[in-house]
Amino acid sequence: MSHKQRNTKKRSTADGQTFGYGIRSIAYLGVLTAAAALLSYIETLIPLPFGIPGMKLGLTNLAIVLVLYLFGMKEALLVSVVRILIVGFLFGNLFSILFSLAGGLCSLLVMWLMKKSKLFGIAGVSVTGGVSHNLAQMAVASLVVGNSSIWYYFPILMTAGMLTGFLIGVLSMEMMKPLKFMKKE
Repeated sequence: MSHKQRNTKKRSTADGQTFGYGIRSIAYLGVLTAAAALLSYIETLIPLPFGIPGMKLGLTNLAIVLVLYLFGMKEALLVSVVRILIVGFLFGNLFSILFSLAGGLCSLLVMWLMKKSKLFGIAGVSVTGGVSHNLAQMAVASLVVGNSSIWYYFPILMTAGMLTGFLIGVLSMEMMKPLKFMKKE
């Protein structure tokens, strides 16, 4: 079998494998990407009474945590980046994409490291994701604005990240049980 034939076979075979993923896995990842985008949009519709710019509930993290635990880091990265780009181009601008990429990628990296360390359960991993997301967005905001005084409200964002991260983590744990059938093939 030539190298070209082997590569072609690996990409798409008669048994339903595409790029090493079964058709079901690809469909589930598509559904979870759509859910992440929808949750991101819904989050913009929920007004928070705190008056702090950029403060959100972190609902999108629910889909990302599920992908991280059901599929893995590579798939969670793909879903996260695709979601950020879709939502950014539909409802935001280049700055919102920049802020979302900073927060989302930092959060995902930290959650993946915490998951790998096995020091935390799903809720603890989600909490670290919520806090690191806010930390990364504050760092980008500080650079964009050129003023470090905005860090005065990081303690509030950290507390919010911990609280919402915990709630999203608990919800993720509960959703993992009925969604185990999605686990990567």
